[in-house]
Amino acid sequence: MDEKTRIRNSLFFPIVFLVVIWMVKFFEVSMEISFIHSGVLPRTPEGLKGILLYPLIHSDWKHLLDNSIPVFLLSFALFYFYRGISYRIFFMIYLFSGILLWIIGREAYHIGASGIIYGLAAFLFLSGVIRRVRHLMAISLLVVFLYGSLVWGLLPFDYQVSWEGHLSGVLTGFALAILYRDQGPEREKPSWEIEEENGSGEEVPFPEESKDSPV
Repeated sequence: MDEKTRIRNSLFFPIVFLVVIWMVKFFEVSMEISFIHSGVLPRTPEGLKGILLYPLIHSDWKHLLDNSIPVFLLSFALFYFYRGISYRIFFMIYLFSGILLWIIGREAYHIGASGIIYGLAAFLFLSGVIRRVRHLMAISLLVVFLYGSLVWGLLPFDYQVSWEGHLSGVLTGFALAILYRDQGPEREKPSWEIEEENGSGEEVPFPEESKDSPV
């Protein structure tokens, strides 16, 4: 698969997911209704449906815009580097972070894709550390820098923010990074390992060439 095809394939699902969450908001606004009560309401039968719906619902346009950029970047990184298991990882983060939120969350309606954002960032970062892939760690740290509240969002400073959803995402992402530690991009070998493979750091000679060989 050439690079252009790989990038195009990796963009497909992140774009589809963005279109879906934006269409949900457009529909909500145009119909003058609110989907907030379709979010996760922890430890109630009513709130179970929110496990499937809460990442698609946002309180306002700012909330949606704030989540759109990081969820796009991180999901693109997931589908680019983890082609074989990307859909599995995304939907496991989607589902299990919602289940965990339903168990540990406070009594309120929890909405927004930020749980998925935290799950993806946690998965990519820890998997990058385990597999020694600097690109993955760099992408996650870049998102942390751009999405400045990412770390603080794990702490209960602002009770209008679902820090439990963020925590659920992180725990799910870390667990999946450990579970799938043997799958993903190839580990980047340090220079000393490459030198050993090439013969204790000795230069690998080229085959002898005739005087008539092109250069």
